[in-house]
Order: sequence, then structure tokens, then C-alpha cells
Amino acid sequence: MLLDHADRILAAVQEAESAVASVKGTVGTTATLAALPSTVATIAIPALTALRSHHPQLTVTCLVTDQAQLRELTLGTVDVVVGQRYHHLPDTAPQGISVSPLLDDPLVVVTAAGRADGRPVALRELATHSLAVPPATTDCGQAILHACHQAGFTPTTRYVTADIAAQLALARAGLATALVPRMAIDPATPGIRTVPIGDHPIQRLLFAATLHTETANPTTTAVIAALRTAARQGRRATHLPAA
Repeated sequence: MLLDHADRILAAVQEAESAVASVKGTVGTTATLAALPSTVATIAIPALTALRSHHPQLTVTCLVTDQAQLRELTLGTVDVVVGQRYHHLPDTAPQGISVSPLLDDPLVVVTAAGRADGRPVALRELATHSLAVPPATTDCGQAILHACHQAGFTPTTRYVTADIAAQLALARAGLATALVPRMAIDPATPGIRTVPIGDHPIQRLLFAATLHTETANPTTTAVIAALRTAARQGRRATHLPAA
């Protein structure tokens, strides 16, 4: 009962703050952004750089977390979340959250350079590979397991880690094949080869989320606009070559 009342109180406070900010019509001085590690290099950092240039009075605190919690928006501890949702998994966004899509980000197959011929890989072909994958308790881990089961096999998960750098290192060493979001890979990374999945694609929607208010808040609006621009630029920059 107390939690329900607290949610309504916090929502009223947020609505009042947004209304005041809207009347002032100017971007504020502080904001807090929560972002997934896989979005930092290609989305968060370019957006933060643009915000510093266009709104020098705005100081953005960035929290990098493996599981950006949308619940933190309703508690008022963050202003904007860069989150993800895999397309075939249910939407678990709490009520009262506004979601702005940024881009669809497919998982790609990563092997050591020279281990693949550049053609798209059917997911079923990975049934004989030793895979480096995130834990099954993560969204990405669940998505990979679900797609593999849809393709008719249970993957051989020899290496289990949510650390994308570790997954890429295992692939580079020829110890494993990794399935990694394209936006999380620097195209200049040496020693690896990336190819798309030809069937049973695994895609996540990257989005920016804020607490829903009736009146637009100029500060969060500016942050989301910067994130959208960064996502568009990042999409072009991370269309990876086959080798």
C-alpha cells in the first residue's frame, strides 16, 4: 500500500518538475543517464560529447550497468535509461514509462580471423561449435538459447561470460565462437571475423526510456535527441565488414 502511494507521489513530483522545466523552456543543469555497457562506446559517449558541446551548462552523470533497471526511473534515481529488449521476449517495461526506439541491433557470429568465409551463417551450423555466451539468466543469454532451440539444437556453451571483451578474446584465440551484438564491436578490432546470421536472426531493440509525463521535459528531451543522433551515426559506423 505504501509503495503504491509512493509511486503516485513520485510521479506527481516528476510531473511538477517537468511542468516547471517546460515553462522555463530551457535545458537544465543536471541529468542522470543509465546505459548498458554494450552501448557506451557507440551511443552513450557520442551522445554525452554532443550534449557537452550543445548544452555546456548540463552535467550528465552516467551509470553503466549490465541490467539498466527501468524501475529506477519510477524511483527517480535516474532520468534516462538506454535499455534493450530482444524481439522475441516479452516486453517487461513497467507502467508509466515512455520508450523511444533507437535502433535494431542484430547479434553477429564472431570467430577468429580466417575461420569463416564471409557468407551468412545458418544458426544450425553452430551446433558443432563451442560457444562463448552470456549466462542464461541474462536477456542476451535467454535470446541465444531460445533461437538455438528454434533452430533445432541445444548449444554447446563451453564458455559462459557476460563480458563482451572476454567473448571476443576467446573468439580471437580460436577457442570459441561468440554471438555478440553488432553495436558492441569496434569494427577496427583485430584478429576477429564477423558474419551475420542467415536464418533465425537474433535482434535486440535498443531504446531510450524516461518516466512518462504529460509535459515534455526539455532536459530529458535533449538527452534523448542526442542518443537518437548517436544511434543513427553508430548504425552506419558499425556495419561490419566480413573480415
